[in-house]
Amino acid sequence: MSSKLLAFAASLLIAGSAMAQTGPTETKNVEINNAWARATPGKAENGAAYLTIVSPIADRLTAISTPEAKSAELHNMTMDGGVMKMRPLPNGIDLPAGQQVTLKPGGTHIMLMGLKEPLKEGNAFPLTLTFEKAGTKQVTVAIEGPGAMGPQVGSTGMPMGNMPMKH
Repeated sequence: MSSKLLAFAASLLIAGSAMAQTGPTETKNVEINNAWARATPGKAENGAAYLTIVSPIADRLTAISTPEAKSAELHNMTMDGGVMKMRPLPNGIDLPAGQQVTLKPGGTHIMLMGLKEPLKEGNAFPLTLTFEKAGTKQVTVAIEGPGAMGPQVGSTGMPMGNMPMKH
């Protein structure tokens, strides 16, 4: 009788650990694409970065960091009575399951404050994103021209400079 109970308990333990491994593995599949920023003038203290995120499960982008700036924050731009207003999003942004969320000029974006040096066209820098469920992910941000409206497209038709960095 005790061997059957022990076998049952062991099977529950194995099933429980298998279920526990399924959840976190799914959350690691967050896709981050088209990471880019505009070049900044020589004395600019602030810049902005943009990218597209797709999470397989509902998640939340909660924080951003980069060695290129003293701080990085999520911000949103809106029109209010004909005036463009920008406000920080200290609680992050929701990522609905399977839906593309694009951070872009004139909308939700990443503010890079206290740049350590100007963002120069053709260069790139690392950006670390922290998600509520998926943990941290690092990507390379390609620096486009000063008036760019999106990432440069390479000869393959795919945006360049958006490959995740290994650490």
